[in-house]
Amino acid sequence: MIAAFLAAAALAAAAPAASPAPARAPTPSPTAPPAAAAPADGVAAAHVFGFDDVRKLALERARHEYRPAADTLPETLAKLSDEQYRNIRFRSAGSLWHSQSLFEVEFFHRGYRNRERVNLFEVGTEGGVTALTYNPNLYTFGALQKAPKAPANLGYAGFRVHYPLQTPNYKDELISFLGASYFRVLGRNQHYGASARGLAIDTGSQSGEEFPVFTDFWLVRPKPQDRRLTIYALLDSRSVSGAFQFEVQPGSVTLVEVHNTLYLRRPIAKLGVAPLTSMFLYGADSAGRRFDDSRPEVHDSDGLMAQTGQGQWLWRPLMNPKELRVNRFMDENPRGFGLIQRERAARQYGDLESQYETRPSYWVQPLGAWGKGGVELVEIPSEEEIHDNVVTYWVPAEAPPVGKPLSYHYLLSAYLNSSEWPPGGHVVATRSGNPPSGEGRPRYPPGARRIVVEFAGGDLDTLAAPPPVKAEVTADNGHVESLTVQRTEGGSWRASIIVTPRAKKAVDLHCFLTLYGEVLTETWVYQWTP
Repeated sequence: MIAAFLAAAALAAAAPAASPAPARAPTPSPTAPPAAAAPADGVAAAHVFGFDDVRKLALERARHEYRPAADTLPETLAKLSDEQYRNIRFRSAGSLWHSQSLFEVEFFHRGYRNRERVNLFEVGTEGGVTALTYNPNLYTFGALQKAPKAPANLGYAGFRVHYPLQTPNYKDELISFLGASYFRVLGRNQHYGASARGLAIDTGSQSGEEFPVFTDFWLVRPKPQDRRLTIYALLDSRSVSGAFQFEVQPGSVTLVEVHNTLYLRRPIAKLGVAPLTSMFLYGADSAGRRFDDSRPEVHDSDGLMAQTGQGQWLWRPLMNPKELRVNRFMDENPRGFGLIQRERAARQYGDLESQYETRPSYWVQPLGAWGKGGVELVEIPSEEEIHDNVVTYWVPAEAPPVGKPLSYHYLLSAYLNSSEWPPGGHVVATRSGNPPSGEGRPRYPPGARRIVVEFAGGDLDTLAAPPPVKAEVTADNGHVESLTVQRTEGGSWRASIIVTPRAKKAVDLHCFLTLYGEVLTETWVYQWTP
């Protein structure tokens, strides 16, 4: 399926070299798949492990109450400082499939905040499953000098996959799974920012959020020149058990095709499908600026973008509110949504270390009909850039039933720039402030605010002033006046409005540009709290 969306980039394999292999052992785990039945002729056939096996395991778990792992982290590892933990380094020569394929896998050591154990398995070329057991010789321990005292069955906290993404001579980090159901993926010339998750449950709810976890992973051994990697995962939590399949294809735009099947143990008030998480501290709009910081902008993503089932493109600039804010954009069979880093100019961040301009945008494209529901955006107040405070996901309109499997299929893209998302004019800036005042200027009611939205791209770039480009603006709970549309010297188009709230509550604004009635741009969606 992935190949239908983007052809793989041709990268040469690194030269093979002898290296130690990570420890393996026959599969003793209770999550091992059932043995294959013998065929009618009595000759036993070798069982090829696949996604159906993971589904069976998830279904079996769902038939019982949730049993969190009893495995505890030894004190020697639990009490490591952040610096001590970061100094535990994996020896790359011991990575799984080292010099045997384009993909190689390194394992995260347990310790500090990464306390939970995940079970890791390799699916061989013949379909057999082998457990990947803990081996302290795969690490250097920095100032600790030697491995802290730990049991032989310590296991790992997660893993990361490497691939020659930038050059054939070096294998860069491509995708990692670490903590709960979080995973992060990179395309070419990108640095980690936003994260994806397997599932979100009751995010932003007063009852509190439930965090499902990936408990088991199966890494399918690729052939030497394969440019796609298959990963299976088993998810578990108090309310749900689930099977996941990830098909990873690296490139300038790295694609992850996701299949999942979910089995509910109990009713879930709010199920979040294909969740994405990011950080937004502040942007160029002074309305959200309350920080004494020399940097113009600080964020991993600056907007929520969506394409509705009817084909309409939406852009909602992110905010760092003073109070928790939850918005849902109702839809049917959505065509896509994502958390996007649209500002790519390094000067707009002024941060040579963080390099926010290289953080990937994540776009989710449903494959198949998802029915009625909505894309929900949760924005959480934050005072520091170290916290992820933005979450988005799809919420089905009807509460999912217990006892009936749910399946979702989608394509996650990690990219820097794209002319496809959206294909026409798009928002390049949102700014707001007090309306201009003084002699000769109109007087506006108390509480009025000037908002400026700048558009570029698509047909807008070919239009010379002054064609009759119009701005279509609506305001829920607000009065709009002094609407103007102008072409800037840089070639963008600027819509300016004065908004006065009708009551002391949020004003929801929409704006897009048209020419002779034809829509030229995505729809800018904004929520202003007076």
